[in-house]
Amino acid sequence: MNDSVLVAGVDSSTQSCKVLVVDADTGVVVREGRAPHPDGTEAPPEAWWTAFQAASEAAGGLDDVAAVSVGGQQHGMVCLDESGSVVRDALLWNDTRSAHAAEELIADLGGASAWADAVGSVPVASFTVTKLRWLAHHEPEAARRTHAVCLPHDWLTWRLRGSPADATTDRGDASGTGYWSTVTGEYRPDLLEMAFGRALEVPRVAEPGEVVGHTPDGLAVSAGTGDNAGAALAIGPAEGEVVISIGTSGAVFTGHDRPSTDASGLVAGFADARGGYLPLLATLNAARVLGVGAALLGVDPSGFDELARAASPGADGLVLLPYLDGERTPDRPDAQGRYVGLTTANGTRENLARATVEGMLCGLADCVDALIDQGVPARRALLIGGGSRSGAVADLAPEVLGLPVEVLAPQEYVALGAARQAAWALHGEEPGWTVARETSRDVTDASISEQVRTRYADVRDGRAP
Repeated sequence: MNDSVLVAGVDSSTQSCKVLVVDADTGVVVREGRAPHPDGTEAPPEAWWTAFQAASEAAGGLDDVAAVSVGGQQHGMVCLDESGSVVRDALLWNDTRSAHAAEELIADLGGASAWADAVGSVPVASFTVTKLRWLAHHEPEAARRTHAVCLPHDWLTWRLRGSPADATTDRGDASGTGYWSTVTGEYRPDLLEMAFGRALEVPRVAEPGEVVGHTPDGLAVSAGTGDNAGAALAIGPAEGEVVISIGTSGAVFTGHDRPSTDASGLVAGFADARGGYLPLLATLNAARVLGVGAALLGVDPSGFDELARAASPGADGLVLLPYLDGERTPDRPDAQGRYVGLTTANGTRENLARATVEGMLCGLADCVDALIDQGVPARRALLIGGGSRSGAVADLAPEVLGLPVEVLAPQEYVALGAARQAAWALHGEEPGWTVARETSRDVTDASISEQVRTRYADVRDGRAP
């Protein structure tokens, strides 16, 4: 007889919903399922619920599960009326229509430094607070009907508990709104009202490991968290270890013992799901850059890796600026990608592949540098996400980043972090699970990083011809 207690972790991400059923004592994944989300930068929240149900069914159901937790895509805006009904489709984190609203809000408070000091981060188009300003200005009727605002993970957690139930969030996800402060640990209703024009109801911030309610079937529901905080909870990076997630988008983050207040706006001073802090940078372009490169060359991923490995470091002067869909770090929402320095001498398939990988990695290396500038130690990089499965990425990353690299075993880390949180809520203490580290690479030639990144910086900053 199997006496294991099972918990479920949910990753309700931009593209899909993943459900892991996990042994609460060991952290071993027993079964899993997934279901797609609609494409686009806005979505009906009910689609997340439909996908959760389908993913749960694909995972064998949750009848034998004792607790559940949701890790969700951060920042998205879910507007609710007085009855709790959704007012309009949710704007997702990757919707950039509120870029001008971000500029307005920065000016309204007196500049970027004022925002960093107030909440730990400077608003960009992904933040909920900018989307609320956009809504107030561009959809006044929807704004008039809006009584409360929450995030995707908040809404799905509320839906799990059944209606009616008071909405909850956690500090990790709340720290990405722009109106909850990592500096004070409290909401800033004045900033929300400044953005929207009037007060709104917001979810209660639950404690780490708290049981916030139960499903109609009796499953304990934990607080849940944002996606990157969930991944950090699963991985548990040690001091000096920086997690680099190479998914559709890129993320660079690690745990820290104090809040970050970067007035440049590069480092978002988020909170984590443990009660600490999670300085983080995100890029809009990561693994998708590799996919575009492979498509241009007409090869599959393994063929693309082979081409990139065959070229020399620096791709003989060919550089890719990887801002294919605008960019968040640096904040260039209208930017486009471009290859620079193409000549008859370096115009080979191998160099094109190498420049593509190096350009994507240079964008992430800029993020690591920004963390270091905030006093966050960076002595090793931990790679996760679909892009980390690329052999070329694993081989080139140490030289471009200038750091030893470990590629973690393939896993749905956001969902695993959510499952860890569910086990924490169920047992009253955080479990001691560990994750496997699959591949290790050391820096073999430190001069390569300087060579590649100097050329990249010239292109990025407009100094290249």
